[in-house]
Amino acid sequence: MTGLIIILLLIITISVCLVVFVTTYNHFQDYIIRINEAEESIDAVLRKRFDLLNKSIGIIKANTKEEDVLSIVKDLKSKKITNFELDRKLYDAINEFNEYKEKYEKLKTNEAYLKIDINLFESESEIVALRKYYNDIITDYNKMVKSLPSNLVALIRGYKTKAYFDGNEIDVQGTDFNL
Repeated sequence: MTGLIIILLLIITISVCLVVFVTTYNHFQDYIIRINEAEESIDAVLRKRFDLLNKSIGIIKANTKEEDVLSIVKDLKSKKITNFELDRKLYDAINEFNEYKEKYEKLKTNEAYLKIDINLFESESEIVALRKYYNDIITDYNKMVKSLPSNLVALIRGYKTKAYFDGNEIDVQGTDFNL
């Protein structure tokens, strides 16, 4: 009789562990899907910003005497970099774009240039919201990776903490961005 009780307790324990494992695994999968969706949305906004800046090169050259315009953007075409790095470089390019606007009065009245300027401004609010959303998901995901019992599932499945998209971290790993 005791052998039967031990076997029954063992089956119940294994069943409970399996249910906890599967439930936790599914939570991880939910976060991974949400992280991937956020990365894709960030990727789309970064591509939009890149395209806008790339279009502005010809407009700036046509309305100024500058030859080497937005070289940061030109250099990005041949590089494979993370979204984190791309965001930083595009931010630098947007600052250069704004410097041209301040330096040349002709650009302040150019309709195509102003349209790009408005779209870049609007994309800034999009990227800020997406960064916040991404970082919120990463916070929850990282908590699961570090806390019991979900950290056991993370260890078994090889899930590691992920870096935040803060725009300031230098040694981060993210989604590769190919133009």
